[in-house]
Amino acid sequence: MQSVDLAYMAFLEEGGEGVGAVVETRQTSIVIYVENAGEFVVPRSAIKSVHDSKVVLKRDALDPALLEAIKHVHDREDPRTIG
Repeated sequence: MQSVDLAYMAFLEEGGEGVGAVVETRQTSIVIYVENAGEFVVPRSAIKSVHDSKVVLKRDALDPALLEAIKHVHDREDPRTIG
């Protein structure tokens, strides 16, 4: 598996929306920051693939608290703004 670097975006699926950003890498895990929720430790075993500055995660291997946070990642965005 390719190494994970800081600021890589995290995704739940190829072509999907980003759900967080890598803020720390550890030997057996990474830490991702999820907007509106904070930081979450993700075991490296929950990484499906790494490519093009992206980390694709295995949904079924993630902590339920992280999955709940991801549901609300865009809650504070103003839908009237563009971009």
